[in-house]
Amino acid sequence: MLVAGEASGDLHGSYLAKEILRQQPDTRLMGMGGTLMKEAGVRLLFNPTSISTIGFLEALRGVQVLRRVLLKLGEIVDRQQPDVVVLIDFPGFNMRFAEILKRKGIPSVYYFSPSAWAWGRGRAEKVAQTVTKIVSVWPFEYDVYKEAGADVEFVGHPLLDIVPERIPRDEARRMLGLPEDVPLIALLPGSRSQEIKAHLSIMLKAVKLLGRKVPGVEPVVAAAQSTPVEEIRKLSGGSWDNIHVIQGQTYGVLSAVDLALVACGTATLETALLGVPQVAIYRISPSTYYVAKMLVRIPYIALPNIVAGREIIPELLQNDSTPENIAVHLERIWREDERRRIEADYAELRRKLGEGGAIAKAARIVLDIARQGRGTGENQS
Repeated sequence: MLVAGEASGDLHGSYLAKEILRQQPDTRLMGMGGTLMKEAGVRLLFNPTSISTIGFLEALRGVQVLRRVLLKLGEIVDRQQPDVVVLIDFPGFNMRFAEILKRKGIPSVYYFSPSAWAWGRGRAEKVAQTVTKIVSVWPFEYDVYKEAGADVEFVGHPLLDIVPERIPRDEARRMLGLPEDVPLIALLPGSRSQEIKAHLSIMLKAVKLLGRKVPGVEPVVAAAQSTPVEEIRKLSGGSWDNIHVIQGQTYGVLSAVDLALVACGTATLETALLGVPQVAIYRISPSTYYVAKMLVRIPYIALPNIVAGREIIPELLQNDSTPENIAVHLERIWREDERRRIEADYAELRRKLGEGGAIAKAARIVLDIARQGRGTGENQS
C-alpha cells in the first residue's frame, strides 16, 4: 500500500510505484494518491489531492473527510493485510496512520518523512517510534532521525533522477509556442487553489514592475496538470495581455525562460536543478504564519537554501513578498554577475543532494521489508 495526499506526493509515489513494479513485476499495489499514481499501476482507494491544504487553520475544513478516510484505510488494512505500507509526505494524515499500522503489526516505510529538522526532535522521536524504516532524501534529515533512534537510510533526492537535462532555450520556446525574441519569466504559484490565489496576482504585478527595467518581459504561468486553466484565469486578478499559460509542462517552461518566480516548495528545487535563476516567495494566512514562526526552527523555508545552509536564492515571505520587493530582486538576478554566482551555488547544491539512483534504492528498501514479512509492529487488536 502506498499513501500520498498531495500533488508532490502523487508524483514521487508514481515514480516509486513504477520502480517497484520494474524490480518485482508481480507486486500488487493499492493505496491513496492521485492520477499519476493510478497511471503508474496503483489501484486507487481514495484520491484526496483535491482537498489537500496548507496551514493549521485552513486544514480544518478537510479534517472530517480525512478522518473518515483514515478509518476506512484502517479497515482495508485489516482485510487486505499488505506486506508493507509506504507513507509519502502528508504528515498530518500519515503520522496518525503510522500509529494505526504500528498497533496492527503492519510494517511501514516513510518516504519523504515529516520535516523533523524544521519542527524539532519531538516529531523525529514520534516518527521513529511508529515506523519500521525511514527512507531519507535529505542529507540533513538523516542525522536528526538517527539521533532520535530511527532505522533510517539516506538514498539521495529522487528529483536528481526525475528532472531531465535542460532543453536548449530556443528549442523549448518553439516546442511550447512561446515568442523567441523577448525576455520570459516563469511563474510557479503552486498547485493548490489557496496558493495560486495568494501568489499569482502578486507575481503578475511584480513582472509588470520588472518591465520598467527589463523592457518587453512577458510572464509564463506554469500550471500544474491538476490545475484547470480556467482557475488560473479566475485567480490571477490581473490583465491577460502578454501572459502565457502552459499546463503540465513545468520542465519545458523552465527550460524556455530567463528567470523564475516560484512559490516555496518542491518547485524551487526543480528550478534550481534546471539551472534557472529564481526568486522564491510564500504567503499564508497571518494566523498560520504566526504559529509556524513560533514552532519552526530553521532560518529558511526555500529548499535550495535549506540544503545549502545559506541563502543562495532570495526568499521573500509574507509582508516582504510585495510586488515592489519582488521586482527589485528579479532585476538583481537578471544581471550577468549574479547569474554566474547562482550557477556556482546550484552546482554545489546538486552535489549535496547525492549521486542519483534514489528511486531504485527506495524501491529496493520497500521490497526488502515486504519480503521480510510482518511482525515488526505491536499488534494490540
